[in-house]
Amino acid sequence: MPPSRPGDTSASFPLSVGRRTWWPVAAVLLAVAWGGNEFTPLLVMYREQGDMGPVTVDALLAVYVFGLVPALLLGGPLSDRFGRRPLLLPAAPLSALGSLVLALDPASPVVLSIGRLLCGVALGLAMAVGSTWLTELSAATGERAAGPRRGSLSLTAGFLSGAGIAAMLAQFAPWPTLLSYVLHAAGSLLAGLVLLRVPETRQRLPRDERAPLLDDLRITAVRHPRFLRVVVPLAPWVFGCAGCAFAVLPSLLTDQVGGFPIAFAGVMAILALGCAIGIQAVARRIDTPSSARASIVALTIVGAGMALAGWASTALSLPIGVVAAVVLGTGYGLALVAGLSEVARIAGPGQLAGLTAVFYSLTYIGFFVPMALAWLRDTWTYGEMFGFGTVAVALCLTIVAVSSRTALPDPLRR
Repeated sequence: MPPSRPGDTSASFPLSVGRRTWWPVAAVLLAVAWGGNEFTPLLVMYREQGDMGPVTVDALLAVYVFGLVPALLLGGPLSDRFGRRPLLLPAAPLSALGSLVLALDPASPVVLSIGRLLCGVALGLAMAVGSTWLTELSAATGERAAGPRRGSLSLTAGFLSGAGIAAMLAQFAPWPTLLSYVLHAAGSLLAGLVLLRVPETRQRLPRDERAPLLDDLRITAVRHPRFLRVVVPLAPWVFGCAGCAFAVLPSLLTDQVGGFPIAFAGVMAILALGCAIGIQAVARRIDTPSSARASIVALTIVGAGMALAGWASTALSLPIGVVAAVVLGTGYGLALVAGLSEVARIAGPGQLAGLTAVFYSLTYIGFFVPMALAWLRDTWTYGEMFGFGTVAVALCLTIVAVSSRTALPDPLRR
């Protein structure tokens, strides 16, 4: 095991792990991400029921952020204090429960909101604690750089699986408001069981050696110039562009796809997230600690995708919309890896989980984009709103480019 150093994510006590020990943690990340995104392609189905307005439906997409962000901000630091396993073990059962609640009453915004909140809490724990645990297990086998990539790939594969399976079952199988949720609940519980065999990587301190709880919640690395000037401008576009790709564009192009609107929403999600997985697989060749190159490339791609989405919404063109989803998905995938890699380099001793939580909290600001666009559509056209988004991305890109070579903390400078 490599020696520990500031920012190192390897275990703080002797640990022997195999090369595949991280797989069960990745399985939980995948299962919980599946539960977080299975609702997205079903937005078309809920809109067609006519019981809820478009703003309400898009608000249900974003409501789980109110469960996710507290779980992120508390789960990460608390796992630094009490260990990874106690904080991650509840994630899969909570995700399963959330799916079962969603299946109870598809016409009730209150019931759907409760289900989404439960899925949000589960996903928050998985993203903050699971991503950190996976990174530490990778570091324990000398594969520290692979940790952020494995975490982002697991989450993206889960988002893809959830959207694709839910859409196809809802479009072509019986019980469209029930079957996909029950299937996910079963898969989540199974993933949670295999997690029990994974070794702990964060030693729980004796009570008399613990710092005050508030000290654990102070993430000093958020004040680092590189975090403020590179990570913060990038983060909201991670899920901002993803939400546009597989929540906004499918609803705008529904009339172009005949009688298969739910399947089309699923295909758009699969295309976008498939491209995200593809770019993440080669992201290590783009990312470099000497500059913010990966973040710059990611924002450039996101800007192009927003411009294409504006063109598609104005022309109501199905081919352009598909291309826009592909480009936005690619931008999402690279932006996620770039942000996680920056966080892993910036985090101080014992602060990786907390800083990861802050990063993910910022990314989920983007999930309010579909609701905001639906709310503003009576004032501006979607083409105008996507045009504004393109300009906003360009501004963030300029900030990141100017700050590209902001120094990392000295122990991590390469």
